[in-house]
Amino acid sequence: MHVFTMPRENWDERNPDKQAIRRLIQKHRASIGRLKKLKDYYEGDHDILKEGDRKNKLVCNHAKDISDTASSYFIGNPVSYKSKEDITALTDALETAGADEVDGDNGIDLSIYGRAYEYIYTKQEEAELAIRNLPPENTFVVYDDSVEQKELFAVYYYARVDSTDRVNTVYVATVLTQNYKYVLDIRDIDGPQALLEEPEPHFKGEVPIIEYLNNKLAIGDYELQIPLIDAYNVLMSDRVTDKEQFIDAILAVYGTILSDEDAEEEGDGKGSEEAMKRLRKEKLLEMPGDGAKAEYITRTFDEAGVEILKKAIEQDIHKFSHIPCMSDESFGGNVSGVAMEFKLLGMENITKIKTRYYKKGLRKRLRIFSNFLANKAIQIDVSKITPTFTRALPKNLLEISQIVANLWGKVSRKTLLSQIPFVEDPDEELQVVEKEEAENLKRQQELFGNQPNTPPENPPEDVDDEE
Repeated sequence: MHVFTMPRENWDERNPDKQAIRRLIQKHRASIGRLKKLKDYYEGDHDILKEGDRKNKLVCNHAKDISDTASSYFIGNPVSYKSKEDITALTDALETAGADEVDGDNGIDLSIYGRAYEYIYTKQEEAELAIRNLPPENTFVVYDDSVEQKELFAVYYYARVDSTDRVNTVYVATVLTQNYKYVLDIRDIDGPQALLEEPEPHFKGEVPIIEYLNNKLAIGDYELQIPLIDAYNVLMSDRVTDKEQFIDAILAVYGTILSDEDAEEEGDGKGSEEAMKRLRKEKLLEMPGDGAKAEYITRTFDEAGVEILKKAIEQDIHKFSHIPCMSDESFGGNVSGVAMEFKLLGMENITKIKTRYYKKGLRKRLRIFSNFLANKAIQIDVSKITPTFTRALPKNLLEISQIVANLWGKVSRKTLLSQIPFVEDPDEELQVVEKEEAENLKRQQELFGNQPNTPPENPPEDVDDEE
């Protein structure tokens, strides 16, 4: 993983150095080849398609299967935020900004590239924040060279195409510092370049581009398994080729000549062609009885051995990526929760690593939104907010109901209700349960006459006393 750094004393957010940013862009572009290859494998553009001398080129896209499964398990369900304080204003702002959609895009980028970027900005002519996923091929963050590696600025760039200028490339770079936003035109030339662009304050309080990592080394989920994926593609392609060669076997005729004498004219070969046409149509071959015979010359191959090798490679792909094959027979049926956890132990471990690094980025997102809401006199303490991730995993509702029933009365109702997958808000559900219990108790009392024996408010006067 390459980390872009710069001495803090060499950086001035009021006067960014275009030459320094240009050199950083060039270093980033040097690593684009790796990112492009990872994206190509996800999209199904594998190396086997570039082999010109190969007849069959099959692509078995394990890369996409691994990324889709890993990202769905990690962040397929929206992230929720828990706090003892009222954070409705914050959660509403996140929903309006499209946080859930961006989280899904970030999850895919993390699985493909090993890193993901998002940009938090203010909508044009509106007073609301929005979040947008940025491609890692065009985005990077620069840190200082201290032990803490604090953020200095972030860059999102693209090369402007100018057909009239065939010599120099112009990069349009959006540079975001802690307080300002620049849109710079940087020419790919040596020497100083004047800063003519004016800064625009963004009022976010931090660099509004967030970098997420998939793990410490920013490695994608299938990046290390690409050689195995290539081997699987080659094996399946050769397997199809062998089948085609078996079907297109050569017919060898011994002791006679396959020819139609009526169609033969002075050895022009038409007799043999007509005979082969009749053979294909009639499926009948007449031969003399003096030891003549015919047989197919076929290529023999070990089908069982090929199948064993295929399964071994596929198992290694899932084994070393820690992403199991969900279509495997072991995942069928009514599997218990404990058995499912053991089968998904490897994927759960790498998902926990993803979660730790993603929470770091989410805390920065929450701080930026909190700073923005503070401008509207809405104060929110983000240090007391806990992001919660829910695994996208099928639930055994029968097993969960038995656990809840066995622990009822021994564990708090709120805790038990929170274990039920379809209960979204345990507090609200607990209030509904208590209300229904009170209504049922009242209904039973009315049914069995267990009403309190209280005297009427105005008892009738005693007739005997009047007499």
